Amino acid sequence: MTPLRLWLLLGAAFVTFSVGAGFMHAYTVFLVTFVEAFGWSRAQVSVAYSVAQFVSGASSPLVGLLVDRLGPRRLIMIGGATLTLGLLASSQATELWHMVVLYGIVMTLGANCLGLVVFVPLLSKHFVRNRGMAVAVVQSANGFARAFSAPVTTLMISGLGWRGAYVWQGLFMGAILLPLASLFRGAGDPTSASRKAEAADGWTLREAIRTPHFWLLAAVYMFTGLGSFLVALHQIAFAVDIGFDKLYAAWVLGMGAFLSLPGVILTGIVSDYIGRELSALLTYGTSIVGVACGMLIASPDQHAMLWAHACLFGLTWGARGPAITAKSADLFPGPNLGTILGAITIGAGLGSSSGSWLAGYVFDVTGSYRAAFGLSIFFYVCGSVAFWALRRPPARR
Repeated sequence: MTPLRLWLLLGAAFVTFSVGAGFMHAYTVFLVTFVEAFGWSRAQVSVAYSVAQFVSGASSPLVGLLVDRLGPRRLIMIGGATLTLGLLASSQATELWHMVVLYGIVMTLGANCLGLVVFVPLLSKHFVRNRGMAVAVVQSANGFARAFSAPVTTLMISGLGWRGAYVWQGLFMGAILLPLASLFRGAGDPTSASRKAEAADGWTLREAIRTPHFWLLAAVYMFTGLGSFLVALHQIAFAVDIGFDKLYAAWVLGMGAFLSLPGVILTGIVSDYIGRELSALLTYGTSIVGVACGMLIASPDQHAMLWAHACLFGLTWGARGPAITAKSADLFPGPNLGTILGAITIGAGLGSSSGSWLAGYVFDVTGSYRAAFGLSIFFYVCGSVAFWALRRPPARR
């Protein structure tokens, strides 16, 4: 594969991941709208998001297995079609369980087929020396999507209503499905000859599970998911409760999230030079400071503190992803990387689903998000300790 084709493939993965993640992150805006429209509590409205994170992690092994067997192009076709149906059907939701099923299960399964587990095995195979950079570019799409989805969705809901916003998002996803899939024609399609050649030296899922590194990586994913989603889902609601204007808060937090684009890429590049562990520790520390800034906000006059919270938390949103994912590829290379990575990602699903629901529950009990933000800091510390324990490679049995 020529260098130009590789860079085009990397760009295609970035665009595809951005589209799927953008629709999923938009729920942070719909959350506030659902509270106003249906009178659901914060814990209730968080259930769909919590289920989505759990399903995302639980389905990752299947997605990894399928991409190892079918290749990315087929997965994108399946995922894009599923996501389109979920978006269109969501416009007709009238009950909480409708959103739990449509967003938490249908849309999540579709978006998972457009996500990191699909692209990392392909890119890790071709970007060996700069694997951290390649994974970081794709991972940065998650933060990029989070940055534009909040303000764009807020404007769509204001102009079209939340039902109209879902309809137009579904139509857009359906229109770009075939062009997105065509970008991966002939890329990563597995052949029996290539799999046999790689399998001789590659790890299997059974071998990986027997190492402590597999479980440490799963723990890192879980702690990071808890730390991140105890904050991320409820950021706009947190700012609005304090007294900030909803659209202003969406723009500030969106601009902060946009910083994850350079933040994730820089972290991935740095990890190729100073090691995955040190780069991850830097991002954990920055996230902790960002969450602490949010805990100090007490009035809508503290604009500087809101910007500090948005920028520091946003700068490192997803920034640990390249280090964790590249570390997984470093430790367990081979044709079964998608399957192994998918199994490890279960930890992310458990942490993210628990964190997003727990934040809403803590608010309903205490009337504040401060305790949830404190828990976020605690789990970030746990994640950094677990990642540091991955310094030495596993012994293969």
